[in-house]
Parts: sequence; C-alpha cells; structure tokens
Amino acid sequence: MTPTYARLWRQRLLPLAASLIVLAGCGSPRPVGPEVAPVRAPEIARPTSSLHYRAYADADALAAAFRWSPEARPMVSAHRGGPTPGYPENAIETFENVLNFAPALIEMDVRQTADGHLVLMHDATVDRTTTGTGRVDELTFAEIRALRLLNDAGTITSYRVPTFAETLAWSEGRAVLMLDVKNVPFRTIVEAVRLWRAENRVAIIVYSLEDALEVARLAPEVMISVSTDTPEGAREHLAALDPDRLIAFIGVGVPDPETARVFHEAGVMTQAGTFGAPDVAATMPGGWEAYAPFLDAGADVLATDNVPAAAIAIQRGVIR
Repeated sequence: MTPTYARLWRQRLLPLAASLIVLAGCGSPRPVGPEVAPVRAPEIARPTSSLHYRAYADADALAAAFRWSPEARPMVSAHRGGPTPGYPENAIETFENVLNFAPALIEMDVRQTADGHLVLMHDATVDRTTTGTGRVDELTFAEIRALRLLNDAGTITSYRVPTFAETLAWSEGRAVLMLDVKNVPFRTIVEAVRLWRAENRVAIIVYSLEDALEVARLAPEVMISVSTDTPEGAREHLAALDPDRLIAFIGVGVPDPETARVFHEAGVMTQAGTFGAPDVAATMPGGWEAYAPFLDAGADVLATDNVPAAAIAIQRGVIR
C-alpha cells in the first residue's frame, strides 16, 4: 500500500473505530463471562429465503382482502413476530424467516426510547430479550442499539433491536404488520405510517373502543384490530366503527362462536390467540389438530406462538 493510500485509510478508519468504541460503551449490557461469550446459536447463520410474501396496492385493497366471507381461508398471525429456534422475538430477521412457513401477519410491539425513537420491544424493559438492562423509556436509542437480542433459549444472537422505521421499510411488498402500540401516542404511530406510505400494510391494535375511535379519527383509512370477546362488545364496536376497516381479536383460547358470528355478519374477520397449551400441544406428532376447535368456533386468524404448526393445520384443511 502506498503512503498516500495508507494515509487515506487511516483518515477513514480512525473515526469509524472511535464511533464503535463509543457504541460499545452505551446502554447497560450484562456482564458476559468467558463461559457465555462463546455461546452462539448455530441457527442464526441460516440464510432465509422467504416463500410467502403478500402485498396490496393501497389501503383500500388491504381492507378488501381482509373482508370476511364464507369462502375466506384461515390465516396465521405470528405473535411477537414468530420467534423460532435461533430467532428472537421482534426482529426483522425473525419476520423474514417466519414467512418461509406461511404468508403470516406479523404482530409486533412498538415502544419509544428516552430520546423519542420508536423501536420494537414487547416488555417495558430490555432485560428479558437483550444483553442489557433498564427501561426502554429511560434508555437512549444509541444505548439500545448497542445491545444484542436474545432468542427464547437465552442465547445471544447477532441481531439488534430494530427501529419502527426499518420495519415499515422492510414490510413493503412483504407482509402485513399488526402494530401492538405500547408507550407511544397513536398520533405518533399514524405519522410514521403515513411517512412511509404504509397504510397498505398495517393494522393498529387497540384494546378499547375509546382507543379505536381515536385511531379511526386520526387515520380513517387504516385498518384497526379491535378486541372484544362477547357478542355485546362486538355489536358495540360495529355500531361505532367502519366494519370495512376492522379485524376483531375475540380472545385467547377457543372463542365464543356467537361473537364470531356477529362479526362475520358484518364482514369482519376474527382472530383468536392459541398461546399456551394449544401451541405446546401442536409440537407433538399430529398436534396440529389442536387448532381445530379454534377454527370450528369461527376464528379466521390463528394468533400463535407456533407458526409452523398452525400453518400445517391450515394447509391440511383443518377448517370449519
């Protein structure tokens, strides 16, 4: 290398090295002892080549695709993004991997950092899912970005906490995102969705009629996932909101068939959570049949921690 090129490389690399040192010191990382440092998940090196993308031209096309009809085929929603062995929850790499199993809806969680950045994180703290500690709303983005995500086995992966903007960009032409909004104002979420022109690929999750009305006022074009497990609650939501823009979560466990019927009469698809025993049972040989009662009761979307098994249940025709 000539002296001139050597000088140029030093000029370029020294600032980069300094910035990496600063990042390495950010956050509140857990001490990593010699017995932990070498542990790596071999699965994280697997390439992903997703088979099941879905895309819609605009918000109206998305809404039309999610209208219920007797011929509607059941779908899968990947809870917290669908972590599988080697892949942590709420990571873009995990979302990409889960689309190998089904054209899943991607349910993910959005929180705001101390300095106003939107990141994906389910818990109020980073303790369970990263190499760090502390509350998300008390850490800066730089501190959180310096951490690495842990998979369900507690193994340190090579993945970092993604931003909401990165996730919206990734989802274009790939997947529909179910946005579980934590400590973020709905207005802020709507502004980000519109900035990235993502109205054609998101649904905002709400847990009360009051919140649903707020989102509908802020963004009448955006899909809303409402939550109620009774026929009375279903009728109340349908009377106050545009059913053409709704998806309904009707409970964890086998849902009430009457609640599903009320929503179906209005053309609204329903979701039911299979978390816990059904998802565990589905890991056994022939266990995919554990999902049959959910589908028989009127669930159109299986919100699951076991996307591979739920996808098999649908592919094998375990439908009502």
